[in-house]
Amino acid sequence: MALNLDEKDLEKIIMIGDKVLVKPKNPNLQTTSGLYLPPAAIEKENIQAGYVIKVGPGFPIPSMTDDVETWKENQEVVKYIPLQAKTGDLAVYLGKSGFEVEFKGEKYIILSHSAIVMIVREEGLFE
Repeated sequence: MALNLDEKDLEKIIMIGDKVLVKPKNPNLQTTSGLYLPPAAIEKENIQAGYVIKVGPGFPIPSMTDDVETWKENQEVVKYIPLQAKTGDLAVYLGKSGFEVEFKGEKYIILSHSAIVMIVREEGLFE
């Protein structure tokens, strides 16, 4: 089951915490012997790949303040441990761990960062 979003602009979508929005890479629909696979068979594969579109801010770190003075205004600044995945990366992820979202007729997957098992980053590779 997919969730259809009616937003007009992908830029309005904000990922929360350690979540990553991935556009699945077009899978190979044909086996090496020449048989064509139905989409349902491809979606059940354990490992899939896709391009990272949006990334959340990361894992939140609890505030480490010792201020116990109740009269002071609470001004906690949330800090995050950033994620390794970046926009434009090719992510190899566990196929069954994502949630499918449809946006403007395109299929996207929402994943936890922990579901990504490998990242391929083109820029600066082996410099």
